[in-house]
Amino acid sequence: MSSHTPISSRTFEFAVGVTKLCSYLNKQPGTSRLLANQLFRAGTSTGANIEESRSAQSDKDFISKQSIALKEARETKYWLRLLIKSEIMTEKQVNNLIDECEQITRIIAKSIVTTKEKLKK
Repeated sequence: MSSHTPISSRTFEFAVGVTKLCSYLNKQPGTSRLLANQLFRAGTSTGANIEESRSAQSDKDFISKQSIALKEARETKYWLRLLIKSEIMTEKQVNNLIDECEQITRIIAKSIVTTKEKLKK
């Protein structure tokens, strides 16, 4: 059995996809490299914070780390959308990453809500 939870595996694979996209963007001229730096930071931080939450010292610590991951996932979607609107990438080129980012965002948000409900009991 894997020691990784489904969300940690998904955020890791998502970070791999973001890393590959950023590697491509870094080879392009101009603004692409600046956006790649922002996207890379947010897109890889999502999974890193999920990993940190797995070693949380309390439910409140877990919520805190998951909340940071949620913020980073939302920021990642922002940068991906900006790449499309700026016509640096087409929607088709980044649609899979945006879809996965939205799913990850929903999973993390649900995890936070569930843990907060548990604390109320």
